[in-house]
Amino acid sequence: MTEYRFHLQKYRPGSKTVCPECGRKSCFTRYIDEAGEISFPDNVGICDHINSCGYHYTPKEYFRENPAVKEKLNEQERSGSTPIVAKAVVKPQPEQKQQISFLPSDWVEQSMRRYDINPLYRYLTKVAGKEDADRLFRLYRVGTSRMWGGATVFWQTDRDGNVRAGKIMGYDAATGHRIKEPFNQVSWVHSVRKVPDFRMKQCLFGEHLLSDTSSAMSVKPVAIVESEKTALVAAHFIPDLIWLATGGMHGCFNSEAMQVLGGREVILFPDLKATEEWRQRLPMLEAVCRRATCSDLLEKMATDGQRSQGLDIADFLLMEDTPQMLLARMIERDPVLQDFIDAFGLELVDAGRAE
Repeated sequence: MTEYRFHLQKYRPGSKTVCPECGRKSCFTRYIDEAGEISFPDNVGICDHINSCGYHYTPKEYFRENPAVKEKLNEQERSGSTPIVAKAVVKPQPEQKQQISFLPSDWVEQSMRRYDINPLYRYLTKVAGKEDADRLFRLYRVGTSRMWGGATVFWQTDRDGNVRAGKIMGYDAATGHRIKEPFNQVSWVHSVRKVPDFRMKQCLFGEHLLSDTSSAMSVKPVAIVESEKTALVAAHFIPDLIWLATGGMHGCFNSEAMQVLGGREVILFPDLKATEEWRQRLPMLEAVCRRATCSDLLEKMATDGQRSQGLDIADFLLMEDTPQMLLARMIERDPVLQDFIDAFGLELVDAGRAE
């Protein structure tokens, strides 16, 4: 057995995964706990591409950002008197700051069309109505790809207006759920367009909304969720918060990406089963935010079945049919109803808003 408790996983066929930084396949090696007591997140490891990527998130950094997990170590390991982490065997490289790659902003503009073939857009029109679906897609600068018959492009635009990445994801127009069979429909714009030497540094989805310095936006609390689709749905139902997404349980949820939240009031809304892990990251946010909390609302109201499914706040918001959803279902049963609505210029009135 190795003298180090935490070390890089030994290579075996299929052991290397996608790098969370550059997005390249089969080049990322994770750290493991020899004692089998601590299971590190998928982003704790090192990328093979030392020069073009350079990503290396060590157990030491993970413990520093997650002090609650560090408490599981024994006294010698916490004090540092016993070596716990094996150093990665890599060739020495000159100290230099890697440049972040950006995508052309006109690619974003070109993609913000053909929403009629975008399954997620079509689903959201049933949930929120066409006017609000248009508003949300343009507010968050969501695009349409030709891949998989009109997949959704979630552009990651940082607070300075730089386009960091474009995640392409396939959705089912009827259910709004991601398509994972017969394969997981997920890709990246820089990979599809074969952008050479692209060094991706992800940012929060919707981060560009933080650049709005108007009094209304500057005082709004920020809500963080995992899924980009969840951010869109929650922004429709709860517009008093600025909804941003990490792009997954880990995604860009790291101390560097969280710096943009400096001085803000932040509320985390993790998916079910991820609450405790996100709560452990609060110290990282408290170091930069005016206030940071982790909501356990879903954990309190969820059934065992819902918890096992790992539902998120969007799933709960969509459990009750909206007027738009009811109308869409009526039109699906009787398409002539749409012709009637169009001919007479009828509009759906939300009784709650009309009062």
